[in-house]
Amino acid sequence: MRTPDTPDRVVHPFPGRAPSPRATRVGPRIRKIPRRFTSAEAALKVGVSVPVGTRWFRHAGGMPPISLAEPSGRYLSFEEREEIALLRAKDVGVREIARRIGRDPGTIARELRRNTATRSGKQEYRALVAQWKAQQAAKRPKAARLVTNDRLREYVQDRLAGNVRRPDGSVVVGPEPLAWKGRNKPHRQDRRWSTAWSPEQISHRLEIDFPDDESMRISHEAIYQSLFIQGRGALKRELVTWLRTGRALRRPRARAQNRPHGHVTADVVFSERPAEAADRAVPGHWEGDPIIGTGRSAIGTIVERKSRSTLLVHLPRLEGYGEIPPVKNGPALGGYGAVAMNAALIATMTKLPEQLRKTLTWDRGKELSAHVQFALETGTKVFFADPHSPWQRPTNENTNGLLRQYFPKGTDLSRWPAEDLEAVALALNNRPRKALDWKTPAEVFAEQLRSLQQPGVATTG
Repeated sequence: MRTPDTPDRVVHPFPGRAPSPRATRVGPRIRKIPRRFTSAEAALKVGVSVPVGTRWFRHAGGMPPISLAEPSGRYLSFEEREEIALLRAKDVGVREIARRIGRDPGTIARELRRNTATRSGKQEYRALVAQWKAQQAAKRPKAARLVTNDRLREYVQDRLAGNVRRPDGSVVVGPEPLAWKGRNKPHRQDRRWSTAWSPEQISHRLEIDFPDDESMRISHEAIYQSLFIQGRGALKRELVTWLRTGRALRRPRARAQNRPHGHVTADVVFSERPAEAADRAVPGHWEGDPIIGTGRSAIGTIVERKSRSTLLVHLPRLEGYGEIPPVKNGPALGGYGAVAMNAALIATMTKLPEQLRKTLTWDRGKELSAHVQFALETGTKVFFADPHSPWQRPTNENTNGLLRQYFPKGTDLSRWPAEDLEAVALALNNRPRKALDWKTPAEVFAEQLRSLQQPGVATTG
């Protein structure tokens, strides 16, 4: 709406209180702070209290708020508007103001005409009000695509929060999660099992599922902003719990640490692994490691390097667990001792064609200390990664991170039967992967099986 006497002046409907001067002045500097600092450290560095800095950080979902985005050189910054306000208060002319701040006189004239405060009954240029008016005028009038496109929103939500299903299509209920309270991450508690595609997987899979429908397109960053930033898009804030990490804020992950053990001999160290296993050109090379839960419970995970296909190894507790007192150097009844792990891995790997079980790269845990017997039974040569080198098993490390969405730390993993583990593996193998040009591991693994041209060979589904 424009007033008749000042046709360029836009009268904005008052949407609420303008940001505080301190937030407007300090906000742009937050974005310049290196990301290695915590929100508390960043708050102290820009001169605000820790609670205020933490509140700003949480309200933005751990992302730089759009309102704090630094303008390009084309637009006036808040510092320039402060300088204009000071010079205007001294009755400095438009051309002199433009000369002092290095702007065109027309830019200064438009700024004074459009963004001068008028609520007091007289025209007075104030930097805070001018900045707020400029931000209101710069907002795009159209709604977010997830708001206007119901079909796209339902597709995104279903891939984020859809149900895990068995091969026959029946739903696996999974654990009963606690109510989400908006905290950063659900530590050591059950999480709801879901389809759990990442925003990047959803974004690229849309091009495959809807090749001729341009309305079914959205970037992964737009999905993240809808989840993390309050009031941005149509996705509920609670959907962040279905992301792989379950974090309500964007934060870097901590690196895992592996402990070296002495059962590794010189012929099975990582440097002895054949070169063909490194470039992923040949199928049949696997990586593995168990994920651990409470009460000495565990689930074995093995991942094929080329297809990223995942197999989950059921490791039930042995008879007598919880009844027989533990004995030093006695049998491990928790389910993932050397004997139990060996038997479970042999049963799993022997279901695969011989051409698809060439090598297995494992962490240095003692659960595979009987690797010689495993190699004799399966024909799969075992190699152990170097100490403190999880990047030598990148596919397995990444997969275990994905599995923690279904099996969080601090939960009892022995309660899940083999059928439920198969359902989770099926869900994981049917998620598109960027490394596979957005094909699924199941699709790539099926292509590998067909290339063998061996009818009747057992498959993993």
